[in-house]
Amino acid sequence: MRATLMYGAGDVRVENVPDPVIKHPTDALVRITASCVCGSDLHPYGSMKPEDGPARMGHEFIGVVEDTGPQVTTVKRGDLVVAPFAISDNTCEFCREGLHTSCSHPQANFWDGESEEGAQAEAIRVPLADGTLVKLPVAADSALIPSLLTLSDVFGTGHHAAVMGGVDERTRVTVIGDGAVGLLAVLSAKLLGAEQIILMGRHRERTDLGREFGATDVVAARGEEGIERVRQLTGGHGTHVVLEAVGHMPAYQQALGIVRPGGVISRVGVPQYEEAPIGMGSLFRPNLRLAGGPAPVRAYIEELMPAILDGSIEPGKVFDATTSLDGVPAGYRDMADRKSLKVLVKP
Repeated sequence: MRATLMYGAGDVRVENVPDPVIKHPTDALVRITASCVCGSDLHPYGSMKPEDGPARMGHEFIGVVEDTGPQVTTVKRGDLVVAPFAISDNTCEFCREGLHTSCSHPQANFWDGESEEGAQAEAIRVPLADGTLVKLPVAADSALIPSLLTLSDVFGTGHHAAVMGGVDERTRVTVIGDGAVGLLAVLSAKLLGAEQIILMGRHRERTDLGREFGATDVVAARGEEGIERVRQLTGGHGTHVVLEAVGHMPAYQQALGIVRPGGVISRVGVPQYEEAPIGMGSLFRPNLRLAGGPAPVRAYIEELMPAILDGSIEPGKVFDATTSLDGVPAGYRDMADRKSLKVLVKP
């Protein structure tokens, strides 16, 4: 079969690799019908050293079950399924607490970089299939597929940011980042009832979609100028919650300048720094809380899916380009160059 491999920064190739096979009785084999390129894929795309490659890429997918191991009971051949970006058994104590990204099963893992499997491919082996895969009540050619695919990562991640930040109808929220996760954090804050949602982003097409998703204000400025503008919009105090969906130090420092005393910074952007200014002058004195982390999206799939199925929300609007598997390397370039927001892949 064909699959995407990253050999180093800027070097993405689609190559022939061995077909996946069942290795454990809890495995399933899935023929991928929809996947995508994630903003987090751009981090290694910009920095991977050749000695760290090649790495299989892709951690978001929908597909059809082709075969299962003898212990798999919740899905069967022919089922259309969606998979979260983390493999989990959905039964351990952490999974039962809704923290699937900390699953204690020995086979629990993340797709692509930390496992031998990647979803930007024609097929994939799914460990712990009963815990990981969720059956979808639509056909593979449904118009809802782009939105349902966001349940695999970006919608669940945006929702996790809002949930961990404690967003409700009494909160003012700032979202830092106009990528897919940031935009779906806006949508999630809107669904949770936030009274004011400020989106910080500089790309007009993206921030226009953010307004459609529920942003009440858009701030294009960054740094101290951006912080001052947010404070002007909030009576000088800042917002109760800041959802940081970028992962770079300037975004975190911006969050510190925006959050009001007693507020929460909820980070779901994959951190691209080792240290952060956590101490008396940043979090302790103003009673700030730091939350977030890798989203346990498996915990949110059943919760978020009904609104997609009934058409009341359309998170799939974050996909602004579609390509075949052969077009994935160009898709990486377009996303890195900010020509595309998020690229949908139809193998």
